[in-house]
Amino acid sequence: MLPDGSGFDVLKAIREISDVPLIILTARDGEQDKILGLELGADDYVTKPFSPGELLARARAVLRRVGGQTEPEVQAMCGVEVNVGERVVRVDGRPVDVTPKEFELLHYLLLNRGLALSRERLLEEVWGYSFYGDARTVDVHIGQLRKKLGPSGRIIQTVWSFGYRADVLSAAPSLDEDVSGRTE
Repeated sequence: MLPDGSGFDVLKAIREISDVPLIILTARDGEQDKILGLELGADDYVTKPFSPGELLARARAVLRRVGGQTEPEVQAMCGVEVNVGERVVRVDGRPVDVTPKEFELLHYLLLNRGLALSRERLLEEVWGYSFYGDARTVDVHIGQLRKKLGPSGRIIQTVWSFGYRADVLSAAPSLDEDVSGRTE
């Protein structure tokens, strides 16, 4: 029921070039439609209405079955290390005491290194879609993280009027900064 064809056409085209896990979400609930979707290569077929919890459970099941990619246990950049299994942040090998949200924020930034992430996206991904706070919450947590990371906090770069990114280029001191991080 797409404007330029059917979802089945899209499914066939994707399967010609990729084996990415696919879940069909549709209003078409006939048995023949379900069979056709699964035969064409869908990993699951979910009909409307569905609950977000059911969809999430089905997505997790599909990822388990297809051996979904897992993220590395440790994310590291310029001496800053986030160990997901241990839930520990280290700077140059020394543990740094961070709050759970600071940990998740730093982890998400490192997973998406080099990408400019809006405050809204960070709120959605780290705090969850149901967070009703101010986008400046991100700024406060970034400030605390930078303070706790010391000079290595430079890996968190501000993208003015937008958000933040973890970037190797921002880790190097600029010409008008001394090693303590103060500007002259």
